[in-house]
Amino acid sequence: MSRSIPGTWLEWLARKDPLDRLTPFGWRGALAFLFAFSLLSFLLCGYFIAYWRNADMDFMVVYSALSLNDGSKRAFFDHPAYWTILSVEFWLRLLHQLRLLDEWTLSAIPADGQRFDAAMTNVIRAGRIVAAMTAGACLLGFAVLAKRIVRDRRVATCGVFAFAMSGGVQMHLRILRSEMIAACFCVIALMLLVIVARRGSVLRPVALAVAAWLCMLGLENKVQAILLIAAIPAVLLPFGGSASASVGFWRSGARAWTTAAAAAVVAACAAATAWPLVSAGLDPVAAAATGLHPLLLGRFGTYQILLWGWILGCMVAFAVQWRVSPPETLAAMSALVAGASLGLLALYVQYDARDAVIVLNPLEKMLQYAKASGADGQLQNSVGLLLSGLLGVFMRYTFVLFSSPRPTVFLTWLIIPGIAYVWRQGAHQIAVQATVLLLAAIAIDTLGVRRGLKLEYFVFTDPLIIIAGMLLLDQARNLWLHPWTFTVGAILIALHVAISQAEPVKIAFKGKGRESICEWSPEYLPRLPLRWCGPSASAAGPEVK
Repeated sequence: MSRSIPGTWLEWLARKDPLDRLTPFGWRGALAFLFAFSLLSFLLCGYFIAYWRNADMDFMVVYSALSLNDGSKRAFFDHPAYWTILSVEFWLRLLHQLRLLDEWTLSAIPADGQRFDAAMTNVIRAGRIVAAMTAGACLLGFAVLAKRIVRDRRVATCGVFAFAMSGGVQMHLRILRSEMIAACFCVIALMLLVIVARRGSVLRPVALAVAAWLCMLGLENKVQAILLIAAIPAVLLPFGGSASASVGFWRSGARAWTTAAAAAVVAACAAATAWPLVSAGLDPVAAAATGLHPLLLGRFGTYQILLWGWILGCMVAFAVQWRVSPPETLAAMSALVAGASLGLLALYVQYDARDAVIVLNPLEKMLQYAKASGADGQLQNSVGLLLSGLLGVFMRYTFVLFSSPRPTVFLTWLIIPGIAYVWRQGAHQIAVQATVLLLAAIAIDTLGVRRGLKLEYFVFTDPLIIIAGMLLLDQARNLWLHPWTFTVGAILIALHVAISQAEPVKIAFKGKGRESICEWSPEYLPRLPLRWCGPSASAAGPEVK
């Protein structure tokens, strides 16, 4: 055995293909390594840190979950973090039923000092497990679909590694934030649509329904998802091909039109069922009560109609370009409406009219986040704001001018010349696909600069950059044997590992206390008094490890 190890090692080093050397564990081994590494990072710089270290949003989400388990209404949270809160609520209840957690309701949290710290430590750690499981599920979904998008499994392995070690995923792995679920649903929807756009099938409209359903669920968790949702139709346009044409069933005349008509009836029924939610969400009185102002023409619902027109228009353009039959196009549009309606109906699981208002008016809510003075002033200064945001994105993508815990920016250094390379090689469609993905990421990031383009928002655009890189690497096969390929790949791997862990380590060891929580706790935690926020309470109590 001792002799076989050096031989195996030398054999591995002697492999000519750098991709084999960059992916020594294979597909399953790489997934096992990524899950194990992420779990270790979660335990060291997440699970065991002080329960109040990531209070924004850990406390807010857990507070709402505890309220639900106490039989009270869900505490309104304007992200709205709908599925994050419900998943934590279900998890706490499950742990209690398994006799693993006593502090599963708000009334079960004791008020006195040490017992309060112990109870909050238990419940926050339980919530952090939900965050880790969510990130793991998203990673698995990305991996399954990435393998279908590119031809070479080693390229897919590199893409999955970049996604798992992206700054956003590694940060969301250990904190309860609303962005992870929202981005995950929308990115999986995009990847699913990329796959079905390439090849026609009888069930392709069903895939559109699933994608629309996922996008609506994502929007219910974080309003920023609307930016990625709006970009998806344009991103998909260059992903068609000769195999994208409708299959024989959708060109069969009476059968095809009958199926399309049935799909339209189903869509109409689903839309009618969801209409009360739409009406409640666009009610100007309810919207004004949440502090929202109309974005266009002084009326709520204007740009939403334009967005639907944009989506349907892109579907028509795709159908014309890639020879999708009229019956399938109609069925796909109907499936889109049905899927979005079913996703919206999920708000009835824990109904609050304010959730409908936030979900159906996402841009108004985003402007409120950015502390905009009003729609008119925002539109007048739109050019200057966009240019300022674009400059901010450019500086961040250089990393030198504006550093950030985002290793994915280093991929852009290769993607931009990679686009030029594959174009010169004659792979024009791949170059256009990568360009559109990169431009979509830049556009979304440009709008995100208004809120500082925080680490938590990277999960919306990093996957677009990674998918673009996967497409280019899969196409540029003559570069696989280049002498610099392994060196560049190894450097990228090291940068991803190091930079992705920088922010978690920084947060775990930062010396900032918990006094800042008192600034927002009366609004978001009205029934959970924090002992260090009271007039006679110590603001510097012992840190819970």
